[in-house]
Amino acid sequence: MPEVTVDINGRKYRMACEEGQETHLMNLADRFNRHIDMFKGTFGEIGDNRLTVMAGIAVLDELAEAERRIGLLKQDVANLTEAGHALTQEAEELERKLAKRLNEAARKVEAIATAIDETGAAGQGA
Repeated sequence: MPEVTVDINGRKYRMACEEGQETHLMNLADRFNRHIDMFKGTFGEIGDNRLTVMAGIAVLDELAEAERRIGLLKQDVANLTEAGHALTQEAEELERKLAKRLNEAARKVEAIATAIDETGAAGQGA
């Protein structure tokens, strides 16, 4: 299992990760460290533990907001899917009605053509 060394608040930590995840882990550590640096800039030196807890809570707050947005997006997708199904059913119903009317029109045209043929044949026979 690969190991990487990350720097959090000026301290080095050696961490194991899955194969191929080294860069990802280092990027996460860098992102977490930026939170700590931001709090350090805002509040000054307030202790390593407190800075780490504040940064952890900030990251979890971002995660909670992302999860909330994902939930809203999932609901939007569900609503759009439902609307798509309703539109599909409506289109199929309109297609059935159109086909029925076209069949009715074709029967009428055929009946008219038959009547014309019969009238023409009767006129020729007279």
